[in-house]
Amino acid sequence: MAEGNAGSDQRQNEEIEALAAIYGDEWCVIDDCAKIFCIRISDDIEDPKWTLCLQVMLPNEYPGTAPPIYQLNAPWLKGQERMDLSNSLEEIYIQNIGESILYLWVEKIRDVLIQKSQMTRPVPDIKKKTEEEDVDSEDDLFLACQPADPVKALDFDISKNCTEIQELPPIDHGVPITDRRSTFQAHLAPVVCPQQVKMVLAKLYENKKIASATHNIYAYRIYCEDKQTFLQDYEDDGETAAGGRLLHLMENGLFFSQILNVKNVMVVVSRWYGGILLGPDRFKHINNCARNILVEKNYTEESSKALGKNKKVRKDKKRNEH
Repeated sequence: MAEGNAGSDQRQNEEIEALAAIYGDEWCVIDDCAKIFCIRISDDIEDPKWTLCLQVMLPNEYPGTAPPIYQLNAPWLKGQERMDLSNSLEEIYIQNIGESILYLWVEKIRDVLIQKSQMTRPVPDIKKKTEEEDVDSEDDLFLACQPADPVKALDFDISKNCTEIQELPPIDHGVPITDRRSTFQAHLAPVVCPQQVKMVLAKLYENKKIASATHNIYAYRIYCEDKQTFLQDYEDDGETAAGGRLLHLMENGLFFSQILNVKNVMVVVSRWYGGILLGPDRFKHINNCARNILVEKNYTEESSKALGKNKKVRKDKKRNEH
């Protein structure tokens, strides 16, 4: 049995190296230790009209006696079309039991996309599904999708908010939190202009692992000195209410004896879904990631101020009760 496992490991490593060499930027390592990978497949590399993400996990028994565990993900892939493609992949596995099949799967998907491109026009729908809404693929292990250009989703006009070109601010990355194979990681950057928000997002999405996250939730708060008010916004990125909760944390968050005093900063929390629904715990992890990096980077008030504010809240509450 040990020799069999060693042989499987060697064959898997050889296949992974080959695929990385063949597909280059289309190939992304999600978790090297767990052997989770994502391949972005398009009908045309230069001018893609249809794109699909194939996310796979290689079990120890692959390729000898078990297939890869996979998730097909594209916002347009639904119903019979999803079933037909899944059946095609499973047929390829049955015809090649014991062999390495990821290359065959990728090229089969590419063929389907090319045929689709020749027959139809793309109807993009980049809305992601939350855990609770993802009922169509409930039996699948992974969920991974990203918009073609997530930075374009920003709806502000940067020319109206920033009078001069700003430099890309430094970006810090927090310690990941993992729960039931889902991983959460926060990223933080100081920003003084909406243009910098867009620049930070663009820089983060240059990282293939971050770009392939199931969700990249963010919020930012910029203090406008001239108007004595905050310019702020958030993005759920398909995880309903997550961005709003993140912004609320930045406005009012309490961390032990410290109160978050967040201004001129943006926080992005990446979540890689591991196949097990977390329910409300996912919001706890998103906020904990964000809170930890904000505290680490000193976006907090003094402890004494925080305690004084807490006493005032308790005092006001007690007065209202009477």
